[in-house]
Amino acid sequence: MANAEDKYTDGMNLAGRLTKRAFDIVASILGLILLSPLFLYIYVCLRRQGDGPVIYRQERIGLGGRPFDILKFRTMAPDSEQDGVPQLSERSDQRQTPVGKWLREHHLDELPQLWNVLVGDMSLVGPRPERQYFINLIMQENPDYEYLYQMRPGITSMATIYNGYTDTMEKMLIRLQMDLEYLQKRSLWLDLKILFTTVRLISYGKKI
Repeated sequence: MANAEDKYTDGMNLAGRLTKRAFDIVASILGLILLSPLFLYIYVCLRRQGDGPVIYRQERIGLGGRPFDILKFRTMAPDSEQDGVPQLSERSDQRQTPVGKWLREHHLDELPQLWNVLVGDMSLVGPRPERQYFINLIMQENPDYEYLYQMRPGITSMATIYNGYTDTMEKMLIRLQMDLEYLQKRSLWLDLKILFTTVRLISYGKKI
């Protein structure tokens, strides 16, 4: 990777990054505690569906280009990638289970990522983490993706709100540009605005 200072620099200083991390820890702990009844309800729904594990783990690439296992409530059939070739998910993906479709519509499948935030794999706000397979495809079009390794990936972002499901390469490249802009402009105030907007849109039933 080229020196990150040559092109895209992090707009958040050290004090801001430490404060952001402290906020992530407190918010994720509170979220895990306050939402525990919802976690239990989703667990029961998925167990009653009876066709596979409740929690889905998948390797993603995070801070510093290091891999980690992202956690989600399972929304797809267990054999959704039978041939072993990674596939992009779509809004109306036929591989979704009945409970999984409901979880995705309300973005509840992402809730276990509060644990990823707590342990430091992710942040509440940041670029969505991607699989290495798709990163390689993106970098064939735009190698600037590596600059995203300067920050923790997040549960939500400007691209998540305004670019929707990234089910095409064109959307992936748009998301990359939005994430690079976030890297340069990010601040605690911007993070709060993104979080507020995300919660507001989901509360109003908008599918982001």
